[in-house]
Amino acid sequence: MRYHVFGRSVTALVALTLLACDSEWPEPPPIPVETLRREHAEWRSERERNLVTPPGGSVLWSGLWPIPQGETAFGSDTSLAIALPVEDSPPVAGTFRREGQVVTLYPAEGSGITLRTAGADDADATVDTPVTSPLVLENDRSGATTMLSLGSLALRVHSEPGTDRLWLRASDEDSHWIQDFALPPSYPVRNAWRVMARFEPYDEARTLRFVDVTGGLIEYRAPGELHFRIDGHDHRLIATANEGASSFFILMWDSTATVNTYQAVRYLRAPLPDDDGWTTIDFNRAYNPPCVFTAYSVCALPPPENRLPIYVTAGEQRPDPPFH
Repeated sequence: MRYHVFGRSVTALVALTLLACDSEWPEPPPIPVETLRREHAEWRSERERNLVTPPGGSVLWSGLWPIPQGETAFGSDTSLAIALPVEDSPPVAGTFRREGQVVTLYPAEGSGITLRTAGADDADATVDTPVTSPLVLENDRSGATTMLSLGSLALRVHSEPGTDRLWLRASDEDSHWIQDFALPPSYPVRNAWRVMARFEPYDEARTLRFVDVTGGLIEYRAPGELHFRIDGHDHRLIATANEGASSFFILMWDSTATVNTYQAVRYLRAPLPDDDGWTTIDFNRAYNPPCVFTAYSVCALPPPENRLPIYVTAGEQRPDPPFH
């Protein structure tokens, strides 16, 4: 026998388990309020720092251009498909040649493009080497991203899982936001928004495709769902995680989006379950996606199943005024 709960098919055993657990829902391990506030402040401070740390800090992203098959010239000439700021680039800095998923840079003579690599003696130091011959560029999902520098720009090839789209992403390392940025406000941190969740795995992990802000689709691996309770009511969220991941990644929407959180989506991470299948969702750490801070992002949106019909008055709010 199979049942359909909120449009999902589950076995009779799981349905009976839900009924049996009605009066026995565990509480998360307690954390003293002062400790919770201190740890949350530390988390927000680290998040703020990462958002303005080149090149990955999304507040600094200043350009995103598709790289089609074939050849695409780039530089400060505004007639080019990839037009960079004139203060950073010569009129033509070079050409990208894409063949399948392989992108090769052909620099123009005297372009000023450099290859940025880690220093040998200092983990935080970098070395810039002029690029004077063709260079195959590893994208930022490869595990060995090729980082380029041109003027104040950091450049890299960006990709997303489950799609053959490739982009050139630019970060402005002279951005005033490095000094001026501050996180938008957050709801007061509360233990009440730390809830226990039971992980209910699918028979097999599913490959799901979520719409992104550009109108494309991004692929995620979903091993199962997290079942939790708020104010005595049952809710579920599809959890995503690649094989070998150390936590779940969750894309969610809730009714505070109509008031003061980002209207499209908030992101959240939760630990993998323990041996009994339980984990803790800390909604205090719901955070804004990159597209809140920059127009040059490819943010995935939540699936319909992850739209919560409640007000999750926890986590990061949207900035006012908007960044873009």
